[in-house]
Amino acid sequence: MLFLYNLIVFLAGFFLRIVALFSQKIKLFIEGRKNVFSVLEEKIKPEDKTIWFHSASLGEYEQGLPVIEKIKEKYPSHKIIVTFFSPSGYEVRKNNTVADVTIYLPLDTKNNAKKFLKAVHPELAFFIKYEFWLNYLNELEKNKIPTYLISGIFRDNQVFFKWYGGFYRKALTAFTYFFVQNEKSKQKVESLGFQNVIVSGDTRFDRVNAILERDNSLDYIEVFKDNQPVIVFGSSWPKDEALITEFINKADENVKFIIAPHNIKPDQISDLQSKITKSSVLFSEKDNKNLSQYNVFIIDTIGLLTKIYSYGTIAYVGGGFGNPGIHNILEPATFGIPIVIGPNYSNFAEAVSLVELKGCVVISDFQELKTAFDQLLTDKLFYKEKSEICRSFIQNNKGATETIMKVVS
Repeated sequence: MLFLYNLIVFLAGFFLRIVALFSQKIKLFIEGRKNVFSVLEEKIKPEDKTIWFHSASLGEYEQGLPVIEKIKEKYPSHKIIVTFFSPSGYEVRKNNTVADVTIYLPLDTKNNAKKFLKAVHPELAFFIKYEFWLNYLNELEKNKIPTYLISGIFRDNQVFFKWYGGFYRKALTAFTYFFVQNEKSKQKVESLGFQNVIVSGDTRFDRVNAILERDNSLDYIEVFKDNQPVIVFGSSWPKDEALITEFINKADENVKFIIAPHNIKPDQISDLQSKITKSSVLFSEKDNKNLSQYNVFIIDTIGLLTKIYSYGTIAYVGGGFGNPGIHNILEPATFGIPIVIGPNYSNFAEAVSLVELKGCVVISDFQELKTAFDQLLTDKLFYKEKSEICRSFIQNNKGATETIMKVVS
């Protein structure tokens, strides 16, 4: 079966080169891996001490960041190596300041895994949440390198729990410890015969809690808000925007709106703005304008949403009408902002929990969205209840990083 896995990886690499001719994202995926080993040779010397963290994409990197920072404090003489699988993670965080080397992870072939580990020679290795690359795990085990999974999630539909997943199950023996998010995941791993499992919780709670300690001020948002209620639409997709633009166009004048779309391509931003009848302004055109005179502020750039949430009265988190579902609800929750989402959230444990706690309102159509916003804007008791649930949800679930650091030697 491992032979079949390696054949699939080989064929995937071949076909991705063809797809790269037509896809900018896949082109980045291919081009970004061409010089990985020469970069490693340049930046890592045989005598260097290193620790390796791997994240699939941006979300996993942010999830692992509290642990990366603590490991950096504990091992100040070690070089921190961060790898990404996806361009959407690497391209955004390639210039981060916490890692000494940030690169793409070469495709999971036997040769790449051996070559990579020889070049990096990590003393510790961490995989964040998921991505179980068999050849890398096999080489880590052969080289007796302590390996940890942090903020892991295990579900019935994963290959480990299928009759044909034996070679994947065997690869899990590479892990020194599994730090998982919940008891169900612990039980799933234990059902495979592993006892080295600890329920640490989700490190993302530590990550978002730390946001409260930094400066989240944005002068231009303060001017735009002008002491009015603000609904922030974060990471919105077209299906979300079809509902929210209808609400915006019918809303009272004393409510303001900030939209930070998931996709900021100029044509899509233009299309979004054209559907809004109230006065609107783009972030890219904000200079020399009196922002307080506008009802809608469209953020056609990246990297500002977290700080923008701190100004919100209500947050609508997008993605809930698509697949796999909603975006990050923890960032607005940490500011104690009531949250509204679409119906596709079941794959996200934190969303399921917050919905069950009644801190998050789920809507499936325009009327439900309007009802939720109207009640949150007019019913002070209802609003306060949702706000406190969200704030407490973050505070009650932080501490995963501390649990992990007590075990990692």
